[in-house]
Amino acid sequence: MPINPKYLVDFQEFGIYHVFNRTNNKEKLFLSDENRNFFLRKYAEYLSSFTETFAWCLLDNHFHFLIRIRSVEKIKATLRSSEFNKLSETERKFLENKISLSELIEHAYKRFFQSYALAFNKVNNRKGNLFYKPFKRLEICDESHFTQAIVYIHTNPTKHFTSKDFTKWKWSSYQAMLSDLKTNLMRDEVLSWLGGKDEFIKIHREKVSAYSKEYFSIEE
Repeated sequence: MPINPKYLVDFQEFGIYHVFNRTNNKEKLFLSDENRNFFLRKYAEYLSSFTETFAWCLLDNHFHFLIRIRSVEKIKATLRSSEFNKLSETERKFLENKISLSELIEHAYKRFFQSYALAFNKVNNRKGNLFYKPFKRLEICDESHFTQAIVYIHTNPTKHFTSKDFTKWKWSSYQAMLSDLKTNLMRDEVLSWLGGKDEFIKIHREKVSAYSKEYFSIEE
């Protein structure tokens, strides 16, 4: 079945996107907490130079990230500060203005998926593609949509019956948002947007049932 074009939009400078993907045939994406930690490390390794992260959640066979694309100027500055021979061919082409920003970001995600899948397959004596292709991304178009996406991502464990109480789910950014520990998340921006920690909690508890069914039934 063809994928709805709204899930395959191009990445644009400063654009905000809900990025998600699942495994082929709904296989397990994680078999241990070590897998999940490795996945997050690889995500940071391949995407942190290009994106900022507002929220995330890891489920048994899929994941969600809410991101914003960094400025082209900052991305190019980061790439120029790296050793040229350590840049991928795609990154070099981007610096030479031979490919688009969207192609660069898609390439970064593909490298991220490949890196995790190779390690996962090796450890688990598995062969073949792990991730469904192509991965989906939904553009966040307005302020209400942004709030909806944060709530949707954090409450996803309840939707999939992974956890009766999404606030207790270890593998999402919900608890990090309420912590004072150092984080790479855009925590201050999210909390400021939602009105502080108390409002953050209240909105998650109240809005999960109030938001439009259209958004909460996205094709994961």
